Amino acid sequence: MKGMATCGMALGFVAVWLSAGCGGGPKEKDAAAEAPPATQVVREGDASTVSVEHANQFPLVTAGEYKAASELVVTGVVTPDISRTVPVISIASGRVVDIRARLGDTVKKGQILLRVQSADISGAFSDYRKAVADEILAGKQFDRAKGLYDHGAISLNDFQIAEDAENKAKVDVETTEQKLRVLGGSVDHPSGIVDIVAPISGVITDQQVTNAAGVQGLSATNPFTISDLSDVWIICDVYENDLAAVRLGDTAQVRLTAYPDQVIRGKISNIGAVLDPNIRTAKVRIEVHNPGMMRPGMFVTATFQGQKKESHASVPASAILHLHDRDWVYLPAGANKFRRVEVVAGGNLPDKMQEVVSGIKPGDQVVSNALVLQNTVEQ
Repeated sequence: MKGMATCGMALGFVAVWLSAGCGGGPKEKDAAAEAPPATQVVREGDASTVSVEHANQFPLVTAGEYKAASELVVTGVVTPDISRTVPVISIASGRVVDIRARLGDTVKKGQILLRVQSADISGAFSDYRKAVADEILAGKQFDRAKGLYDHGAISLNDFQIAEDAENKAKVDVETTEQKLRVLGGSVDHPSGIVDIVAPISGVITDQQVTNAAGVQGLSATNPFTISDLSDVWIICDVYENDLAAVRLGDTAQVRLTAYPDQVIRGKISNIGAVLDPNIRTAKVRIEVHNPGMMRPGMFVTATFQGQKKESHASVPASAILHLHDRDWVYLPAGANKFRRVEVVAGGNLPDKMQEVVSGIKPGDQVVSNALVLQNTVEQ
């Protein structure tokens, strides 16, 4: 019993010592009393709704109104301008003996693309030479007939026959020379090989010929196709419900998927008259000047500016929470509760404001600093 009494006295002494040494001074007690109570977060059954104590720590702000032109964003693809796409054709049939250009090459107008050995060109040279020889003979006969007629040695009929023969010989020379030029030959350089040259400057976007292949004159298959890519088309698919926002002559902003930071302006030049029956879209054509990086087949995003002004909400940029690649705001839900709502944020506005395209409307109240509330919720 005596030992138990001694132990009790010792424990009492320790308790008194702890209360005196660890209780803190008066200043520390006052600071603890003045600090705001810690905010307690209570999660509701709905994951988007939270209940907090001291909700006044999260001030609210009323969403303003911002009027802006409606926008329609669609996808499209870069294609060559058909009016600037020219097929390379060979009038003469024959065998390819030399190819001097390849698919994707940039060529200049008049540059030799391939050489064709052709019997057509050989026959055209033969006809031309015969016509020249006939003209020379007809000219000599006419000179002789004229001299005889002047001296009364031949009749007028014989003289006119000689004159007619010479005129016909001149026509034959002109006709065969023109045929030779059409086939690609030249009277100054007689040869059985014809050079096929580029009709315009541009990029070879299609090649249907190889070495030693045969070429048929004016066939359905062209050896090359050249496209002038200084100006190109953007072909977009616009859904039937959105066609009212697209008008001929309107300006569109084009962004390439490969170069998203560069904005290229173009003009709507055509709206398809027929809808695709499968996806209910119309083809909208935008003509743009190629700054140099646009290539056929590239994917783009086109933004059309509507004619009507739409009313959107505007809130401080700090009221929008960017989370999981989406945008959110917190709305008051009554009784110290807040509800997280997904919105579609627009562009930045002056005075650190930001447009909200959808999700809330002007006049709604939101938490002015969504990040602070989100951090409190996650603690």
